[in-house]
Amino acid sequence: MKIVDTHQHLWDPDLFRYSWLDSLPALNRSFRMPDYLAAADGLNVVKSVHLEADVDEPYMLDETRHLLALADQPDNPLEGIVACARPESKDFISYLDQIAGHPKLKGIRRVLHTQPDELGQGATFIKNVAALAPYRLSFDICVLARQLPIAIKLVSKCPDVVFILDHCGVPQVKEKNLDPWRAHMTEIAQFPNVSCKISGLVAYADPQKWTADDLRPFIEHAISSFGWDRVLFGSDWPVCTLSASFRQWVEALQLITRDAGEVNQGKLFYDNAVRVYRLS
Repeated sequence: MKIVDTHQHLWDPDLFRYSWLDSLPALNRSFRMPDYLAAADGLNVVKSVHLEADVDEPYMLDETRHLLALADQPDNPLEGIVACARPESKDFISYLDQIAGHPKLKGIRRVLHTQPDELGQGATFIKNVAALAPYRLSFDICVLARQLPIAIKLVSKCPDVVFILDHCGVPQVKEKNLDPWRAHMTEIAQFPNVSCKISGLVAYADPQKWTADDLRPFIEHAISSFGWDRVLFGSDWPVCTLSASFRQWVEALQLITRDAGEVNQGKLFYDNAVRVYRLS
């Protein structure tokens, strides 16, 4: 099975500053492309999309240009870059104009799950996200489960923007809290311009003793809400390594979706990613 990984990260603290890594010693080191290729070895990852890793704001532009240059090299599977940005800033459009136009720039992300709830609800934020449509750039939504109503409001105000909900809306997998997450997932899935990334769940499971069955109800509800044409696989590497290897996560998801058949698995692991992120 060919795989498009729609959610890989790379970071190099020797080049750029990532303050959030200070509190996560297991991840507070460089993760470069050779490390990713080693982690994905044997899994037939033929394309990948790099998601910004919440680099400190002064380094946003340089990190984006660095990653776009890496994606231009022929020795790796990078086919898309989702860049770091600050839609809450009045200078957002000026920043966008500095990075727009590269064929492998596919979208923008602003991590919201670490920010005050007000940030993603501001008028400037919503206006600037709506402005992505004429640039043909998508927006990755990264919120906690309790913040899904914020995501729903944002999506409702930006009907012309393609949205991808990261990590199934970050449910509380370890605590087995399905509600009210399920209702919010059903609601946001009603918007046809939103797809859901089946990613990140192992990082929110019990790192010592998670099983595929722990993940199953969350994955199955996300897929039943969005349908097989609007779900995308993402590794969330190297964050996934807090609980699982790249291979363990892939094998768990393949097991959970096995009964859906090869056609639907092909949509999840390959076809939808190529369409939603407009990959070559």
